[in-house]
This record gives sequence, C-alpha cells and structure tokens, in this order.
Amino acid sequence: MAARSILVTILSLAGFVLFWQALSWAKADADVLPGPLVVARIAHAEWQSGALALHMGATLARVAAAFALAMSLGLIIGATLGTFGRADRWLGPWLVIFLNIPALVVIVLCYLWIGLNETAAITAVALNKTAMVAVTLREGIRARDPALADMAQVFGMGWLARTRHITLPQLWPYLAASMRNGLAIIWKIVLVVEFLGRGSGVGFKIHLHFQLFDIATVLAYAVSFIAVMLAVEYLLIATLERRATSWRAQ
Repeated sequence: MAARSILVTILSLAGFVLFWQALSWAKADADVLPGPLVVARIAHAEWQSGALALHMGATLARVAAAFALAMSLGLIIGATLGTFGRADRWLGPWLVIFLNIPALVVIVLCYLWIGLNETAAITAVALNKTAMVAVTLREGIRARDPALADMAQVFGMGWLARTRHITLPQLWPYLAASMRNGLAIIWKIVLVVEFLGRGSGVGFKIHLHFQLFDIATVLAYAVSFIAVMLAVEYLLIATLERRATSWRAQ
C-alpha cells in the first residue's frame, strides 16, 4: 500500500506539471505564463549562483522560528482552554478576535511597534497562527473519550503512559491538522513579511522580480519553496502521522 500511495502521489504531481505545461501552451506567451521547463532552468541557474540557497535558507529559518513559537504558544493556550471551562469562557472571545485580525494588519503593526527587524517579522507570523493552533487543540481536548481516561485510572497507568498511549493518539489528528495548516499558512505569511520589509528571503526575491515583471523568476522561487514544503509534508509530517496512528491497524 505504501508503494502504491507513493506512485499515486508522483503521478498526481506529474499530472499537475502537465496541466501547467498545457496552460502555458494555450497562453502561448512565455513572458506571461512560462512553462515548467523554463522555470526549472531559471531555478537551476539561481541555485548554481548561490542566490536560491541563500534566500531559501533565510525564509526557512523564519518559518521554523515562527512555527515553533506559534505551535508552543498555541498548544499551551489550547490545552488550558480545553481543560478549564472558566478560562475558555473568559479568553474564548480573545481567540475570536485574534482569528479575525487580518494578517496584513498584524504585520504592519509589528513593523511599526518593533521595527523592521527579524523579531518583528517572526512575531507577526507567530501571532497570526497561534490562535488557530489554540482553537484546534481546544477542540481536540474537548473531543477526548472520557471512558479511556477512566480505563487508564482503573489500570493504574502513570502520567507518562497515559499521555503516550491514551492522550496523544486521540489528539494526533488535531495536532497534525495544526501542523499542516501551520506550515501552509506560516510560509505564506513569511513571504508577505519579506515582501514588505526584509532584505532577504524568497518573499524579498519575489518582490524584486515582481517590480521587473519577471514572472519566470517569480515562479522559480515560488515553486522551489513549494517543493521544499512538499518534502516536509511527505517525509516528516506524514511519517510522524503513520507512527502515531499505527495503533489503529493493530
């Protein structure tokens, strides 16, 4: 089944590339919609020059920092609100507020309050994601099966064993959703942050070539980063998910 799943994924991605190429042929204007081969050649040239690796590394560092901060804060807040009803009643409206503040507003305010620096960039991205992680985990805490907790207490399971065998397997779908959504949203917001006020990163390069109306290079940087995120999804998150849910097949 694993080999078949990998084959389906490869064929699906190949189908997307063919769809892209077909659109490029239909448009018949490489300046407006360059094909995948043109974009691949530019990405290769940028990699050989060292520019792609430099700016990709800067963006990945910001994504990693913002992701770690947002997940940590979101897990703490979500676990607290999901466990203590009074805290949820008082702080639940706060989550609604933060969920609905536009990302652009948070980015601009952080730049104005903190300055055009890395701290402001990472803080803006993390704030945009923390509330979503908190809400997702809060619902996961609420959805736990109390009968399983009672069973663990009857069998005298310790805190560590309960967490590993009872709590985490039930929460994993919610954690996985937070991680997937987090990566998908965070890297997009990071690009906006770089677009507006950083001198390095994929967003900075997209901004630079946007001003030159260089669509091929814009796509080269965008597609390169999407490829990295696909690798993270299928090599890291999907692997963790299979291990965390392996008990279902037993």
